[in-house]
Amino acid sequence: MTQEESSAAAQSGKIARTGSQALAMRSAALVRRGLRDLARDSNWLMRKVFHGPVSHAALSPDGQVCTLTPQVRYGAQSLTLFDVERCVPTLTLSLSHDADSAAGPARFAWSSDARYLLGAWGSQAGALQLFDLQAKMLVGAFGKFSRVPSDIAWSPTGAFAASACGGENSSLDLWRIQPPIDESIAAPVHQLLRPEWLDLQSTDGETGEAGAFTGYGRTVFSPDEKVIATVAEIGGEWADDLIAFLDAATLRKKSVFEAQGRVTDLAWSNDGNRLVYCSAGQAYGIDPLSAECTSLPFGGEQCAWHPHLPICLFFSSWLRSSAKGRLFLVDMNKISLFDECPAEGILDLRWSLDGSKAYAITNEGLAYVYEPELL
Repeated sequence: MTQEESSAAAQSGKIARTGSQALAMRSAALVRRGLRDLARDSNWLMRKVFHGPVSHAALSPDGQVCTLTPQVRYGAQSLTLFDVERCVPTLTLSLSHDADSAAGPARFAWSSDARYLLGAWGSQAGALQLFDLQAKMLVGAFGKFSRVPSDIAWSPTGAFAASACGGENSSLDLWRIQPPIDESIAAPVHQLLRPEWLDLQSTDGETGEAGAFTGYGRTVFSPDEKVIATVAEIGGEWADDLIAFLDAATLRKKSVFEAQGRVTDLAWSNDGNRLVYCSAGQAYGIDPLSAECTSLPFGGEQCAWHPHLPICLFFSSWLRSSAKGRLFLVDMNKISLFDECPAEGILDLRWSLDGSKAYAITNEGLAYVYEPELL
């Protein structure tokens, strides 16, 4: 039947035949969507991405996860990238010939466009490694550290990176990133050692490092890149960490807040007017301008704020009613929880760049993908 005949039949109300190929394509798409909807009873999908266990992994905004390969073959350790959606490895890079470094500490940070990856790990603790994943190569290395940084943060535009270190040579370093790496990045743009504004805390009889500054921890840039929030870690079992807001251009102090216990994560709001943090299993909110800190009515150990909406993703490893933890989302304007999902062993949380999905990865290689119909 020709197009003209089909149009005439449609106008007359009669049933018209159509091309078998087009019909098959439309039917297949409907079947795939129907099967997917039948197979899920929530907005959370679970996929086995790789076989663990691993101690460190980092998610990208385009649905990739990087981790150090648990097994070391032929004396060489590998950095492997996996596609969370397809559950397949996409790239493997040999890193070193130190077989003992596989179980050591590691830190990674993705650029906002997921093209570049910064990393530091056991055998390469003396420098930050910069990878160009589009070119599938190591671009260069910079920095001198006595131990693996406790955190690495990349600014939203990718123009700067910050590395936070603890121990005897504690420092917060600000780097200008302009690939390809050359001698201009041999030194940080600014460096903050032990801050002068830090006072020794009271520790009620504890000795050693108790009450003393032990280094910098979790660090994040504000969305407009004007402020850096960093954790000043305090030694001692009962000590409280500090959260410092620093001018991103100079690392000078803007304000300091005393947290409640050990801080495990930080996240800026999409508009940069609020900060949430997790410490001692509890979630809190800070308004940097009004200097107000509020305890939120739920626990949390990790958090990730939506890039465009007042919604925050949290993970809590402990619940009174369950042996497992949970992933859950919070409307931060109404402070109301929704879309919970049982989970455990979460290593990292990340929203996609457009905010249409959220990802979580476990130490056993299981990925949770939050994919609502409309957000």
